[in-house]
Amino acid sequence: MKLKLVGHQDRYAVEQLQLCLFPAEPMEAVFDEFTGNRAVSALHRGKTWLTATAEITLDGKTARASRRLKAAEETVPLRRRILQQSYYLAALRLLPEAPPWGALAGVRPTKLSTRSLLEGRSEKETDGLLRDTYFVTADRRRLCLDASRETVTAAQKLEPQDISLYIGIPFCPTRCAYCSFVSQAVGTMGDLVEPFLQALLKEIALTGELLANSARTLRTIYIGGGTPTTLSAGQLDRLLGAVETRFDLSRLIEYTVEAGRPDTIDEEKLRVIRGHGVRRISINPQSMDDRVLALAGRRHTAADIERCFAQALALGFREINMDLIAGLPGDTPEGFSRSLARVAALEPSNITVHTLAIKKGADLYERRGGLLPASEVGRMVDGAGRFLRGSGYAPYYLYRQKYMSGSFENVGWSRPGSACLYNIYMMEELHSILSLGGGGMSKVNLPGGKLERFHNPKFPRQYIDTIDKVLEQKRAVFARMDEE
Repeated sequence: MKLKLVGHQDRYAVEQLQLCLFPAEPMEAVFDEFTGNRAVSALHRGKTWLTATAEITLDGKTARASRRLKAAEETVPLRRRILQQSYYLAALRLLPEAPPWGALAGVRPTKLSTRSLLEGRSEKETDGLLRDTYFVTADRRRLCLDASRETVTAAQKLEPQDISLYIGIPFCPTRCAYCSFVSQAVGTMGDLVEPFLQALLKEIALTGELLANSARTLRTIYIGGGTPTTLSAGQLDRLLGAVETRFDLSRLIEYTVEAGRPDTIDEEKLRVIRGHGVRRISINPQSMDDRVLALAGRRHTAADIERCFAQALALGFREINMDLIAGLPGDTPEGFSRSLARVAALEPSNITVHTLAIKKGADLYERRGGLLPASEVGRMVDGAGRFLRGSGYAPYYLYRQKYMSGSFENVGWSRPGSACLYNIYMMEELHSILSLGGGGMSKVNLPGGKLERFHNPKFPRQYIDTIDKVLEQKRAVFARMDEE
């Protein structure tokens, strides 16, 4: 769908909402006259009022809406709010039903509700903000408030100088059809694993030295990817041993390794992980239907998942997350429900329900014709929420992505006391995150709510070849943190 701005340049605010509300319509910015499916977002400045209007044409039907703000009260957030509200109200007249997230376009909808609670507003007042200002549906408002309640609890565990650490391992046994990450299949890039690990150990050593010389305290560690257990047991032992040696873990409250795919997990690797003090792992099925797994490019079965889970329990792991994806090709609402029930029967501490998001770079992007309609994905997502609440789980964090089926969300569910703190701290940006390894992104929280990002190279070869620059950037990250 074409988009034209008149009288303002707040493109991002309107563009992101358009992508959410019309995900099947490719977005194209235009500046001249145009025809076809299109939208015009305009802002008129009068002496008394600032008026935002939207006119949207979809398949020959046109809808219009406007919102206004007193000119004397204008701020950037309030201006963007009326632009989004006018666009949403116009779109609502053309859509078959009200979108679950209303006029909220961001990937972190809970940041709004969390900030409201932290500023002293009641849950009732926060619910009213989501309802009346952003038109969020009742069930999504409940999700937000439940997750924000967990965030407030997690925030209370932090001191001003606390930070978290992420280590990215950008390798997988094979590439899943829905994946748009830059992780490399070891079948074709396996010769890079050892050189990558050697470079990573250098980054760990320097970061540990910098951290020891700072006033920062490490509270959570998360090793993700990719699939960290693509590494051999010996390589995992060296990696985790380096973390143990280079960092002060005395005040650590959470340590997670994303084991992920069962075709990379065995008892020896689980013993190594457990032996280094890790208490939280992931074992991610995505589906418990072997046919759906095969279509997604996963080289394991549901029985393999259950085998890995039993091994982990036998070795003493009790904090185990399991991921499922709603909307995978070949799945059905009934099949997804069976997968969810089979996973819940294992009684993991956490279950994360993702909504399929198809991005450029994923194999499924080129064959989108087989994707499930949004109505069926909605049945999966909504059914999962009802089932998990009834099974003793509660939502503790959530986020959205572009090109997500039905404009739904990803939700992490946990049993009482089992919320993954790293996920909350990272998603809600409650403190600085140090990121190491391939594709790592360090986030430095600055005064005034500002955030500065530092990116590591995404691809293993690039990371290996530029490790000296990566180390220099780590020094810059610490210098920036010292300015807080």
